[in-house]
Amino acid sequence: MSRQTDGSRLPDLSEEVTRFGFRRGTWRAVMLLLFAILAVAGLFLSIAKGAADITPGQVWQILMNPQATPQDQIIWNIRLPRTIVGALVGVNLALSGAILQAIMRNPLADPHIIGISSGAGLSGIATMILFPALEYLVTPVAFCGAMAAAVAIYILAWKNGIKPVRIILAGVAVSAFLSAGISGLLIFYSDRVNGALLWMVGGLAARSWPHVAIIAPYAAVGFVLALCSAHYLNILALGDDMAKGLGVHVEVTRVLLTAVAALLAASAVSVVGLLGFVGLVVPHMARLILGSDYRYLVPGAALLGIAIVTLSDTFARTVFAPVELPVGIIMALIGAPFFLFLLRREI
Repeated sequence: MSRQTDGSRLPDLSEEVTRFGFRRGTWRAVMLLLFAILAVAGLFLSIAKGAADITPGQVWQILMNPQATPQDQIIWNIRLPRTIVGALVGVNLALSGAILQAIMRNPLADPHIIGISSGAGLSGIATMILFPALEYLVTPVAFCGAMAAAVAIYILAWKNGIKPVRIILAGVAVSAFLSAGISGLLIFYSDRVNGALLWMVGGLAARSWPHVAIIAPYAAVGFVLALCSAHYLNILALGDDMAKGLGVHVEVTRVLLTAVAALLAASAVSVVGLLGFVGLVVPHMARLILGSDYRYLVPGAALLGIAIVTLSDTFARTVFAPVELPVGIIMALIGAPFFLFLLRREI
């Protein structure tokens, strides 16, 4: 199969390829529209469903014409900020996973599995427990921790180049080491833990407007950077030799894109904790449907991330009501079998 040499497309992205009778471009447009519908449905269900069910008509009226009723307070002060945080976390983790899978050329790469989230989590928890007055710095500190974890993984995995299996093994080792640090902090400072335990599994309980204000700027910047990086992600997917032949500084590009992925993961971790498998499951689902072109995969993964996280959180809140499960448990139930499936297929 011939390769495109302009770097704008991957080998399998010819417009002549059809799916179910659709041309490739038409298929992608239809699927992106479907992802958008799923994302809107997830957002709407997350707002409407809970301990006090509110009809769709009431939700629409409350959003368009807020009053001072108890239902308005439930929507505006409890469910809406939680839903927005969940949506932005889904976007950030999905894009972080998609970027890591491209730059590492490893379908098993995910910020949670390879330890980047653990680096952000250890830094964030240490800040919250040891320096509670500096809690407003949790996100930048978590970003530094995520980047440090990424650098450690690269150093440990490097031996005459980078191989996918070595990255995963180094990531698992780094993640285990950092998780031990988190456990140690929780034990030695048990009197200061408060909400830190929720961080260990990832949850959206009690997320409010201040949390929206924390994650929204990072989500916006990260999404724009991911879109702008789609061209380079496509080139890196062709392999290092091809990328160098096209004039790309591979290692510099890889480091910069790792920083984008770390920023996205760290901002999500700083708000909801160690929510795993979103960055593994969502990019793969989007790739299976849309193909490997990151010009479509980036917006597709973002929309699908919104849908999966908000729907999973709604399920976690309602299935055992009045008991509320952290959304991280639901994602683990989905993601762990998916990871084992990919592991058997790739190795």
